[in-house]
Amino acid sequence: MKKLVKQALLMVLLVAVLATAAVTDATSRETVKIAYTNWSSSIAGAHVMQAVLQEELGYHVEMILTDAEEMWQLVADGTADAMLSAWLPTTHEHYLQTYRDRLEDLGPNLIGARIGLVVPDIASGRQVGAQGKRARSPITLESISDLPRHADVFHRNIIGIDPEAGIMARTREAMASYDLDDFRLIEGSEQTMTELLAQAIRYKRQVVITGWTPHWMFARWNLKFLDDPQGVFGTTERIHTMVRPGLHDDMPAVYAVLDRFSWTPEEASLFMIWNENDHGLYPYEKARRWLRNHPDRVRQWLAEGE
Repeated sequence: MKKLVKQALLMVLLVAVLATAAVTDATSRETVKIAYTNWSSSIAGAHVMQAVLQEELGYHVEMILTDAEEMWQLVADGTADAMLSAWLPTTHEHYLQTYRDRLEDLGPNLIGARIGLVVPDIASGRQVGAQGKRARSPITLESISDLPRHADVFHRNIIGIDPEAGIMARTREAMASYDLDDFRLIEGSEQTMTELLAQAIRYKRQVVITGWTPHWMFARWNLKFLDDPQGVFGTTERIHTMVRPGLHDDMPAVYAVLDRFSWTPEEASLFMIWNENDHGLYPYEKARRWLRNHPDRVRQWLAEGE
């Protein structure tokens, strides 16, 4: 009987030790804080990094959804550890000038991005009559400088996104540079912008939006950037990773993965397409799916085999 009691006590002690160890392990996991915005490209980069750090390295990642300016500010003041959505040299130039001395730039994680004014690559004109003839001749748009001549076709509107976004500041500059005084820049969100774009395309109406790549809408519809001869929107953009000062010393493994993180516009667009096809639900699951489909890229970020 004493032997059985002793064995039972040992089992209870073993269970208690294992439970304590499990709790200690769970509570000791370091938390990484990633700031991001509600843009398709920002959602993509942030959630793929979240999946890498959690699934591959065992960290807990806290996601902080905010607007563009606060995203920069949170990393600069150390509230967030990193962001992967700094559009440079043009879109976020003003944020860089404000915060550059208070954060560390790890360089571009995506090369070949672009911003500007975008239109559907369709013929404009209302279909009338049984033969489907157009009520007016289709217009040809190639440049932002063409917009003033066709202001009525666009109802004198440029469909934008959130007012603090860098692309909105550049669009206001473009409106002044290209004599678009008769146009209104409509503020909203990325979602409302793409919904209005979808509606215009469905009814074969012209619309001009603030657009950028990589973005899933370029895979779904035939779109084109209007030429920008004055260079207001810059040329090629790069999306940079920014981290708070001290991250290298505090979390060297996290810093190393963030420093190695890079992907192509096509790779980023694949995540965005998956996420949009599911109405933006469960982006973390899309990120895990992306990792499963790109093992070589993940090994590169983790520096496996080196």
